[in-house]
Amino acid sequence: MPVTTAAYATDTLPGGTVDAVVIGGGAAGLNGALMLARSRRSVVVIDSGTPRNAPAEGVHGLLGLDGTPPAELYERGREEVRRYGGVIVSGEVACAEPAAPSALPASSASSASSAPSTEATPPAEGDPRFTVTLADGRTLTARRLLVATGLRDVLPDIPGLAEHWGHGVVHCPYCHGWEVRDEPIGVLAVGPASVHHALLFRQLTDDLVYFTRGTELDEDTRTRFAARDIRVVDTPVEEVVRADDGGIAGVRLADGQVVARSVLAVATLMRARTEGLEGLGLPIEDLPDGMGRRFAAGMAGATEVPGVWVAGNATDPTAQVGAAAAAGALAGAHINALLAIADTDAALAAAKSGATAV
Repeated sequence: MPVTTAAYATDTLPGGTVDAVVIGGGAAGLNGALMLARSRRSVVVIDSGTPRNAPAEGVHGLLGLDGTPPAELYERGREEVRRYGGVIVSGEVACAEPAAPSALPASSASSASSAPSTEATPPAEGDPRFTVTLADGRTLTARRLLVATGLRDVLPDIPGLAEHWGHGVVHCPYCHGWEVRDEPIGVLAVGPASVHHALLFRQLTDDLVYFTRGTELDEDTRTRFAARDIRVVDTPVEEVVRADDGGIAGVRLADGQVVARSVLAVATLMRARTEGLEGLGLPIEDLPDGMGRRFAAGMAGATEVPGVWVAGNATDPTAQVGAAAAAGALAGAHINALLAIADTDAALAAAKSGATAV
C-alpha cells in the first residue's frame, strides 16, 4: 500500500563513476547523502517517491521538527543535499549489481594479492564498482552503495482496513499516539507482538478493546488485561465499518455486532523493499514472531557485501524518522571514511608504479 509523494524537479543523471549511489530518498537515504556531499563526495540519490510515512499528516518524535509533514521534511532534505552538490534523481532501481572493479597498477597488484581483502584494503582486483540500472534504462556506476529503500507495511486482510491506513488505522504509539489519545481504540491482534502493542496503547486511552482474531491469548495475559480494564473480544472480525465523515465507525464482528471504535491499532508485517537489489546478494533475515524480514547489517550499516551499506527501516524496521536519519548519517560517514583510505591506497600504489590513480 505505498503512497506516492508529489512530483518534484529531478536532476540530470551524471555520467562517469560517482563515489556513492544512495538507493532511497527517505530520512536515512537523504541524511546519508548529506554526509557524503558535505564531505565533497559525488553522490546520487535515486528516489522512488514512495516513503513509508507518506500517508501520515506529520512526523513526530523528531526534536525541532515535530509535526512537520513528511513531504515537507523530504523536500527540505533534498534541497540540503543539493546545496552541497548532491544529485537527486526521481526514479526506480530495476537492477543493482557488482561491476568490474577498477584496476590496480601492475606493480601493486602482486603485493595486494598477499594481503587479506577488507573494505579498507581493496582486494587485489581493485576498488569495488557497482552498476545501477533504472527502470527507464538509464545506468550509472558507483564506487559504493547505500541501500535505504525502507520497508512495506502489510496489513491484515480485513475489508475496509487499508483505506484508513495512516489516519484511523495506526501502528506506532510513538508516531501517532498523542494524536489518538483518549479515543476509543481497538487493537487488531496479529500474534504475540500485539499483546505488548495493547499495553502501549492502553497508556494513551482508558477505552481499549483487544480483538484476538483467532490468535492465542492465555489466561495470565487475560488477567493482566482485565487489571488494566482492557476488554477482550474473541468473536472473529468481519470488516471495518466506515463512518459518514469518512473515518472509522467501528468493527463489525462475525455475529453482526458492531463494536464502536474510532481508531484501530495493528502491528503490521514489515518487509524490507528488496526489488531490484537481488543482484547484490545482500543477506536477509526474518524478524521475530514472523513479523517480516530485513536486510542484515552490522556496524554503521555495513553488510557482508564489500562496498554496500544499509540504513533505516530496510534493516531496522522499528526505527522512527530520527533514528533512521541518524543511521543514514552514520553510514554516510563510514562510507566516506573508507573511501578516504581507498583513495590513499590507490594514490600510493600509483605513485609507486608511476601511474595515475583510477
